[in-house]
Amino acid sequence: MKRITTVFSLIAAVALMGISCKDKASEKIVADNVESATTRDEAQKKLPVMTFETSEFDFGTIQRGTPQETVFKFTNTGDAPLIITDAKSSCGCTVPEYPKNTPIAPGETGELLVKFNGSGQNQVTKTITVTANTAKGSEILRIKAFVNAPEAMPAGPVK
Repeated sequence: MKRITTVFSLIAAVALMGISCKDKASEKIVADNVESATTRDEAQKKLPVMTFETSEFDFGTIQRGTPQETVFKFTNTGDAPLIITDAKSSCGCTVPEYPKNTPIAPGETGELLVKFNGSGQNQVTKTITVTANTAKGSEILRIKAFVNAPEAMPAGPVK
């Protein structure tokens, strides 16, 4: 008798679940929510694009210890304001300066100043990683130079 009661209880529970789940999902959709979600999704597709005139600069041959500077010019060719959040170099001998807390509107240009203290020897290449709110999230710039050692002093007494 207990088994028959248990079987009928299970059948009744399954039947109730089947009946309650027959609501049409399409009737539960709110049109206002669909419109706001579409607007939100379209806004998220708009991203800034950081386009540099050149991504590499060669200082040529320099003397060790001679400070150098260059400017990397860029344009926001995207659909949203560009915000640079950070710029770091591969070593402490290179210092990038970028427009901080300044959104760059679509179509506008900006500059990133890179200072190199002239250290190293022979062929030197340094990278600068620019972090921004672009689709890629970062851009890589390079500077390079051939660094000559200063003239060596002759060993021994000078006449």
